[in-house]
Amino acid sequence: MEPLAPGSAAPPIEGIDFTAPRAMWFHKVTCPVCKLAAPVAERLSSAYPGAVAGVGQDPRADLESFAREFGVGFGSIVDAPPYAASDAYGIRVVPTLFLVDAGQILDVVESWDRDGYNRVSHGLAELVGTDASVVSTPDDGLPSFRPG
Repeated sequence: MEPLAPGSAAPPIEGIDFTAPRAMWFHKVTCPVCKLAAPVAERLSSAYPGAVAGVGQDPRADLESFAREFGVGFGSIVDAPPYAASDAYGIRVVPTLFLVDAGQILDVVESWDRDGYNRVSHGLAELVGTDASVVSTPDDGLPSFRPG
């Protein structure tokens, strides 16, 4: 299974508003790479309020506990087995970050990828008409890449 590529139609997900540009962060609470990337996903959310939505492959209580532990303030919808939303987007690793606008996927970042997260940040800034925010730098203690 491959993730949906840029240019693909973005399948709707119940509970996520697609009337504005959106960064969607697919994750799982037991994933060590998701734990590493969670604070950066939150920085993305803080830079563009209301533009980031989580899609978690866990029960609501576990997602809420994860959010508290890792300082994630944006909401996550539950994608319970058989993972309909994850399957619709072709998720093969978590975390996976999608940039979506006007019903179309504009960018996809699998795993933790500093350049990819910063690229999505710049794309989101352009779409919402604000200055771009760098969400990860080489001196923040994170590796430049870590597979999910």
